[in-house]
Amino acid sequence: MDDSDGSFGTEFPAAMGKVSRRALFQHGYTDFEHLTTATPKELLRIHGVGPRAIRILGEELAARGLRFREA
Repeated sequence: MDDSDGSFGTEFPAAMGKVSRRALFQHGYTDFEHLTTATPKELLRIHGVGPRAIRILGEELAARGLRFREA
């Protein structure tokens, strides 16, 4: 896989940082639809995913008419 753009095979925005995108990819989250199966709390347990990434992802999900799974 060519990762010269730092996307790590995901559609997540660069604004959330490489570490977060890579961590999500390594845990099987590659697109916004995948994120709808997880709660923010579950995603925060992934090393490298922090509150800033969750905020950005939440905003992106909302813009697509999606949301995280509720606990």
